[in-house]
Amino acid sequence: MAFHFGKQLVETNYIRREKMSLSEMKADKEAVVSKINGDSRFLSRITSIGITPGCRVRVMRNDKNRPMLVYSRDTMIALNRKECNGIEVTEVKA
Repeated sequence: MAFHFGKQLVETNYIRREKMSLSEMKADKEAVVSKINGDSRFLSRITSIGITPGCRVRVMRNDKNRPMLVYSRDTMIALNRKECNGIEVTEVKA
């Protein structure tokens, strides 16, 4: 039985994983980008820095009222909270 508390649960490799926005991730956690929402300018900018659906990201720092630091494709990237809300990810259990 699965309970849905406002978030979508995904069944992958027999491990239940939760879809969430990147801004909800905690530091030192890894995720795979599943969807990017936003206008064409945002999509162009985000994809040009290497964040695309299917890529793996690691949250390095997620402090309140500060830009998030994420590590993806051998690059450290600083993203503001509004940008992170438009990036949907699925947490990877290491």
